[in-house]
Amino acid sequence: MKKSVAHFPVDYCHGSPPKWFEIQEGFDKGKSLFYLDFQTRAGTPQATVVFVHGNPESSYTYRHVIEHLRSSKHCIRIVAMDHIGFGLSDDADFEMVEMHHADNLLQLVRHLDLQQVTLAIHDWGGPIGVGAFIEEPWRVRNLVVMNSTVFPMPADGYTYQNFPFPVLPWCITPRIVPNFLWGGLAAYVVSHGRPQSLPTFVAGVARFMWRHATRRISKDEAEYVWSESFRSKTNALSSKRFVRQTPFWGHGYRYVDARHGVQDNHAFYQNIQSKLPQVWGAGPQAIGVAGHFGDWDACGKTSVIQQWTTALPQSVPHMHRHPNIGHFIEEYCGKDIAESVLRLNHLA
Repeated sequence: MKKSVAHFPVDYCHGSPPKWFEIQEGFDKGKSLFYLDFQTRAGTPQATVVFVHGNPESSYTYRHVIEHLRSSKHCIRIVAMDHIGFGLSDDADFEMVEMHHADNLLQLVRHLDLQQVTLAIHDWGGPIGVGAFIEEPWRVRNLVVMNSTVFPMPADGYTYQNFPFPVLPWCITPRIVPNFLWGGLAAYVVSHGRPQSLPTFVAGVARFMWRHATRRISKDEAEYVWSESFRSKTNALSSKRFVRQTPFWGHGYRYVDARHGVQDNHAFYQNIQSKLPQVWGAGPQAIGVAGHFGDWDACGKTSVIQQWTTALPQSVPHMHRHPNIGHFIEEYCGKDIAESVLRLNHLA
């Protein structure tokens, strides 16, 4: 199968041999999904952490968190994957959204028989990761949330219909950015997500679109990974489909895919929202929960955090707000996130 990212930075795999899992069933049957599975030290792992990325990123977005975990004295098993159409996995061949990636992830989880997991989720990795593990919730011990939600996006304050700017909201970018330039937009927004003015944002996006189009982004730059993932038109369309549904985040969304027809994730979200408080929020099965939220973002506002604390009350003391940080918080707060992982596993 074709992979858009043929070359990658030397720290992509953290010194571990890359692995690929062949998807056994579903729309992506036969495709290869890249994943990492390694220990930070020799011995019996004291924790297993599964990192699930969102859009338009890949597992490489967790490199700072992983490096801080590697620098600890503890033996920690790290598992991270690139969804189909992202990073080092096979290219997409239809417009995928979270429910499709969750199906693939669950197959990998069962293949590796992951248990006692600390599930770390960001962006659409929230619905993907929770959507997969909620089918076998006993596998999860802890949850670390980063600028994500699995609930209906509240209408107050920032939404992806007025963020990052009312005149240029995120949800309209698929309509105004051509497929062949989508990688340039991805390169800028993931690695340059701090609060900024509209002129600065437009100039930065334009610069990286030009660099993407002229192939002037170095293979040693993080931006190269986000950029190259979308050389494939279908990868770009799949990524754009995520963005197109941001006005309906958590509510459910129906669309028509050219290859597979009508796709509808209403039941996917209803399943998550009904099960999550029951299986992880109360009683002896309650899991440890922490959150890190950059507040320049629709997924970082108070009402989103309150959704998590209502569903999982044990999370209240462990929710952290980060001022002057945008959506891609793991690019800036790797140490803080790693420390939460260690604390939840009683290793700090």
